[in-house]
Amino acid sequence: MAKVNLSEVGKNLLKSADSGEKVELQSLWQDRPLVVFFLRRFGCQVCRWMAAEISKLEPDLRANGVSLVGVGPEELGLQEFKEGGFFKGSIYVDEEKKCYKDLGFKRYNAISVVPAALGKKVRDVSSKASAAGIQGNFSGDLMQSGGMIIVAKGGEKVLLHFIQDSPGDFVPLEDISTALGISSTVKAGQKPVCNDDVCTR
Repeated sequence: MAKVNLSEVGKNLLKSADSGEKVELQSLWQDRPLVVFFLRRFGCQVCRWMAAEISKLEPDLRANGVSLVGVGPEELGLQEFKEGGFFKGSIYVDEEKKCYKDLGFKRYNAISVVPAALGKKVRDVSSKASAAGIQGNFSGDLMQSGGMIIVAKGGEKVLLHFIQDSPGDFVPLEDISTALGISSTVKAGQKPVCNDDVCTR
């Protein structure tokens, strides 16, 4: 795991999906611990399922004074994502993809995205998303990967820094709870069964 320079990444600007206001990332962890889920795309079927899965923790996070934030790399698909109710936290857009770069979230290229999108992990999560009635689309930047960062109150330290290796990689809910030192009774979604659906959606 690469070392995260919180003072540097914290100065990056994010645009609120609700107000359009631009805020520094560090302002979001100033008064409370923060879980930030970085989506590949708002239209990504797998990202939508992951957002819904992480959102299961929102009541426990809120009860423990922890903020939950989702960040996308572009506005394309944002309205549909919001209307779908996939995510229970605040939503922001990193228009310059500066956080993505600073946190080491890789970009695929035309050659590497195909095997990544066809991988077993992606097929598994895509199958689970389909079973849950979550669909996706191919709109937007198909090459961006995502991940997660959990930061202690005041930016004291990084509690978890996760970088997707495959578009199907995600942080298990128990790992999020453990990183924050909180307990949760949430049941994670069952690991899906493979099918031929792929996640470049």
